[in-house]
Amino acid sequence: MNSIKEIDKEYVAGTYNRFPIEIVKGKGSLVYDEEGKEYIDMGSGIGVTSFGIADDKWVEAVKSQLGMVQHMSNLYYTSPCASLAKLLCEKTGMKKVFFSNSGAEANECAIKVARKYAAEKKGEDCYTIVSLRNSFHGRTLTTLAATGQEHYHELFNPLTPGFCHIDAGDDIFELEALAAHKKIAAVMIECVQGEGGVIPLKESFIKKLESYCKKNDIILIVDEVQTGNGRCGKMYAYMNFGIEPDIITTAKGIGGGLPLGAAILSEKVQNVLGFGDHGSTYGGNPIACAGGISVVERINDELLCEVREKSEFIFNSFKDAEGVESVSGLGLMIGIKTKKPAIDIVKKCIERGVLCLTAKDKVRLLPALNIPMDVLKKAIETIKETCKEV
Repeated sequence: MNSIKEIDKEYVAGTYNRFPIEIVKGKGSLVYDEEGKEYIDMGSGIGVTSFGIADDKWVEAVKSQLGMVQHMSNLYYTSPCASLAKLLCEKTGMKKVFFSNSGAEANECAIKVARKYAAEKKGEDCYTIVSLRNSFHGRTLTTLAATGQEHYHELFNPLTPGFCHIDAGDDIFELEALAAHKKIAAVMIECVQGEGGVIPLKESFIKKLESYCKKNDIILIVDEVQTGNGRCGKMYAYMNFGIEPDIITTAKGIGGGLPLGAAILSEKVQNVLGFGDHGSTYGGNPIACAGGISVVERINDELLCEVREKSEFIFNSFKDAEGVESVSGLGLMIGIKTKKPAIDIVKKCIERGVLCLTAKDKVRLLPALNIPMDVLKKAIETIKETCKEV
């Protein structure tokens, strides 16, 4: 009988360069392969399993909803959808939510909202979306156009038109220069560029962008797909910088392991989308939203304080560590620039029972928000030893 790896290789599209292990079960921040070997999960499914694997409260919420109704079209009301939207608005001060299945779809919704707002306010020739170089906003043709990394564009051109990219730095001169000859509908940013290398933007730059957008009635979209839902020590990363976006997009950790995305709309744009302007068959799915409620209602001040404390521990652990050049990130979204190739560090860590990620030339850590401190310490010690020895 063929192994799962052989079946996967034969029948699954070859878009993933998988590591040679099959994960069959887990609990919390510990997972196990087909041979029973234990690993500490420092990636949480790329920031998805916010409370770890098979979290009891999440499992119970999902199972309970599964026994009532697993799906109903958006022609009808369902309690999990409405309740999660209310919860998100209460935690952010925003006004409306559009649910989708992924971060890319949430970003597509935000782009549509921004363009419709601009078309109605400034004319149909106001459609340019400005994002940052080194950004990542998704893999659809439109969110690829928003992504400011050329290697993601190769072989997929022509992408959706109407996107420009500027550098993140100390000033917004490039944005001002663009505005001199293009009508800008929106600016889209990640407060920490995750796929770009876990690089936080400077607070002064973020605030200058926000000020310029407010002054010129430009929609400010903050992509919180990876940074959100407690990952960066606040409910959403932008809250660390004291700004007020017009649209927040999020996914990954909000569903705890089920496909769920959301575009969260401020008062300014809450009524831009009308009947028929947008839709999603699975958006607001009752099971996904039940899981989302279980996650979001537990992201409280106590948990966020723990996230910040664990973050400080990790940063301090790698400060001046042998084999480490620098550490970047925010909260439990951390990038470690190693002297040896990051992929070599990750492979050796797998052998030693710790699962990490990469982001460009860095080892990336995205552990569960509630990872026990003793488990975290063990994982960090293993990574440090690996950085020193590889």
